[in-house]
Amino acid sequence: MFQSFTATARPEQGPPRLAALRGEMAGDGLDGFLVPRADAHQGEYVAPRDERLAWLTGFTGSAGFCAALVDVAGVFIDGRYRTQVKAEVARDYTPVPWPEVGLSAWLKEQLPNGGKIGFDPWLHPAGQISKTRTELDGSGITLAQCDNLVDRIWDNQPAPPMNPVKAHPIELAGETADSKIGRLADGLQKDGYAAAVITLPDSIMWLLNIRGSDIPYNPVAHGFAILHADARVDLFMAAEKLVGVEGHLSPHVLVHDPSDFLDAVGKLEGRIQVDPNTVPQIVADALGDRLVEGGDPCALPKACKNAAEIAGSAEAHLRDAVAVAETLCWLDTHSPGSLTESQVVTRLEENRRKDNALQDISFDTIAGTGPNGAIMHYRVTEETDSKLEDGHLLVLDSGGQYLDGTTDITRTIAIGEVDHEEKACFTRVLKGMINLSMLRWPVGLAGRDIECIARTPLWLAGQDFNHGVGHGVGAYLSVHEGPQRLSKVSHVPLEPGMILSNEPGYYREGAFGIRIENLVVVEDADTLPGGDAERAMLCWRTLTYVPIDRRLIVTEMLAADERIWLNAYHRDVAEKIRPRLGPDAQLWLDAAAAPI
Repeated sequence: MFQSFTATARPEQGPPRLAALRGEMAGDGLDGFLVPRADAHQGEYVAPRDERLAWLTGFTGSAGFCAALVDVAGVFIDGRYRTQVKAEVARDYTPVPWPEVGLSAWLKEQLPNGGKIGFDPWLHPAGQISKTRTELDGSGITLAQCDNLVDRIWDNQPAPPMNPVKAHPIELAGETADSKIGRLADGLQKDGYAAAVITLPDSIMWLLNIRGSDIPYNPVAHGFAILHADARVDLFMAAEKLVGVEGHLSPHVLVHDPSDFLDAVGKLEGRIQVDPNTVPQIVADALGDRLVEGGDPCALPKACKNAAEIAGSAEAHLRDAVAVAETLCWLDTHSPGSLTESQVVTRLEENRRKDNALQDISFDTIAGTGPNGAIMHYRVTEETDSKLEDGHLLVLDSGGQYLDGTTDITRTIAIGEVDHEEKACFTRVLKGMINLSMLRWPVGLAGRDIECIARTPLWLAGQDFNHGVGHGVGAYLSVHEGPQRLSKVSHVPLEPGMILSNEPGYYREGAFGIRIENLVVVEDADTLPGGDAERAMLCWRTLTYVPIDRRLIVTEMLAADERIWLNAYHRDVAEKIRPRLGPDAQLWLDAAAAPI
């Protein structure tokens, strides 16, 4: 199994570790220490060695941080984790709703007489530190760089990952590394930059057409890179990771030991482009006044997939749909109460593993039934494993990392006879997903401009959900990819080739959860009869083809165009995946994809 059901952190472990941390703080003359869920590369996902936040607090979510002070320790979590954090941290920790409550405001309240807060400069982006210092100005609270205090007290801390890198073939990448390096270097030169510093692992993987396995479920390797305007790349990565792929690397790439990175940064001359949201503070310090804030030069080109990447992703989604459909067929053969969440996860992974192109799952499968479904990023463990009882909903959110694409799909399934209230909420979520799927919009709009389309049916009922409508997805890369998002805070215009999730949901704590998710790719939209020929428009093409549970739909709540879309979608599902299914799943699909 790629996935285990072992609990990776326990609430009772937190208090003694917090006490040990406070001992280190006292020894260093600190009034507090910041513990982010981050590593030196500033990606969303971290290796076991860098799971400092989970080790200290017990909180295992993918975003958040702890501000440990002498007499209070705040665990800052966003809306996705406000139910989860309650079960994962001890009372010694105080959950803080973030970003509604910012770190600076919280520190001012807790330390009215000022104080000295330590932080590891490798683990915090320069932009974040600059913003916090500005907000704290005049408060008497200062931020001080120091050694990582968690690493001092973490016995048996895992070693840094040293897994081998492999080549990503041109037929899947769709563009050579030389071509990518050349066009990005041209952009730097045009904008007057001498070089750009790149820390994000998925950016380096994309740029050099390589993949790794340093982080669970993400095909990336740890390293740093400097892209020069003359089309040279200095790659700072452990040599043992690159054994066997030296000949695949572009001749423009020169490999160095990671320990040489800071020294090389310090020797750069001219204007150096860095992303303040991802470059560690220590790197910004090494650059000094040569630093010019800009974006990661790989981020947008990586997000706009080429034809080969889109074709690979589309094919990966069809094969993945077979694994999901076969699992849903199997699930429907069992009576309520006869299966547990972990059994569903295991069966789904077994079906995915039948595909030789599968390299890993793309994240821990979320299989939450009943109240567990209301925990947005629930991970089943041996202690929490629950039976699928009559009247419950099952939220099944999963994905695979295939050589030709990354998948992410969520379906909510009825277990036995479900009450009308759950069905009505499900139908509102479905209406939002359908309306966003049908949307056409003018070129230049960002995720924040259109994400409300998926929320409107819930808003009209006085309901909403505390996560974004969608995130970007990589091409055999990270399942969460920027800079594009369907979010209230996303300012990045959507462009053709971007792959995103469309996943509205609804969650009632202690009762049930609902989420429906398809992946979609942005395309140019044809001009409609009577439309403005000069007004360029965009639209979605769906990549995910798995039936949506008709048993949960209150048909009379659907508008005529929504019903037409759903029936057309299910017709496409049948056409695309039925020939790939086994006989039993074909019969199941005939019923599951029947028109309403």
